Amino acid sequence: MDSPAATIDPPTAPFDSLDRQLRDAGPAAAIDALIVHLDAAGEYRALLDALLLKARHELGLPLVPSGTLGDLVEPARTQFEDRYVEAIRTVGGKLLSAGDIPAAWPYFRAIAEKEPVAAAIDSFEAVEGDDRVGAIIEVAFNQGANPKRGYELILEHYGACSAITAFDHLPPDEKVRVYCAGRLIRHLHAQLAYSLRAEITRRGQPLPPEGTPIPDLMAGRDWLFFDDAYHIDISHLGAVVRIAPLVSDPETLRLAVELAEYGRHLSDRHKYDSEPPFSDLYGDHAIYLRGLLNEDADAAIAHFTAKLPPADPDGDGDTLAAQILIRLLTRLGRYGEAIEVAAEHLRGVPESALICPALPQLCQSGGRPERLAELARRDGDLVNYAAAILQTATRS
Repeated sequence: MDSPAATIDPPTAPFDSLDRQLRDAGPAAAIDALIVHLDAAGEYRALLDALLLKARHELGLPLVPSGTLGDLVEPARTQFEDRYVEAIRTVGGKLLSAGDIPAAWPYFRAIAEKEPVAAAIDSFEAVEGDDRVGAIIEVAFNQGANPKRGYELILEHYGACSAITAFDHLPPDEKVRVYCAGRLIRHLHAQLAYSLRAEITRRGQPLPPEGTPIPDLMAGRDWLFFDDAYHIDISHLGAVVRIAPLVSDPETLRLAVELAEYGRHLSDRHKYDSEPPFSDLYGDHAIYLRGLLNEDADAAIAHFTAKLPPADPDGDGDTLAAQILIRLLTRLGRYGEAIEVAAEHLRGVPESALICPALPQLCQSGGRPERLAELARRDGDLVNYAAAILQTATRS
């Protein structure tokens, strides 16, 4: 005997139910029933409209809007705006609870509240073959909801090549760039250490312990570099070493030094040309990074001081070497020396063209307003002169 066919509500059922609710319980109950139905059905775009319908009903506004929000008069306008934001937050939250981060993002972006989406992205863990990764990277990285985690996802799922390319498209926020540079350094260092350990065992030697520093892996093994051999993508190595001076964490800086030391051992054919003051890409960076660690700092300062070109009082010359040196000096807290380098080599250079602190900031950080006054007077800078002498007067 055949079993009875399953009963399927016809498409008109929700409409009939709404008619009954309106007839039996009134408009407010009918709207509430509509909201419950749309929420249960996961029809979140329609749910937003239903929540706004409820707001219009409770505020005594026309239920079918015929104009814009700007057409409303106060206090109705502000009251409806508040309900609008609340409705968007509610719907966005439901989408996040359902795990649909890309769909939730436009709602929270509309009310300038990216924090809930950023938190959801932080908690996101992709599974094997997860087809959501690309869409979440789009929201996190390209649309700015959570650039740090977005960058991590690029690195984890698309590799170092894509991450290096993406680095140039990071927002100018220094904290974000420093964090991402650190992630990239640690990723490449782990790859290189793995490759070196594998090569050592392939040559029949005992497997070095995990965590063995790269210089120790290379020590006494010149054969690692015979016949122009290399153990990691050379373009990746060069790119990561170039961005390494951004980071400040000592542990990460030491990993970057190890990458630079590895680069120094490569065949000359694998050492790309580089711009001054890092003409020797790996050698100069190794010295600079050690300086940032306050290891042989005096030698690093002397090394990069020797690279300074003659000062151009008109500010038309190449000032990159001076700016790089100033960044090293400021990271070491040696503001007095940084001030004098800036005074000699950055004269006439607008702040917008600098990648290092400008002279007023250096004098402020170094507690030298009197020196700022001297230099501002020399350069005809009346505003900074006034700021300096006023600060000196109020300090004394």
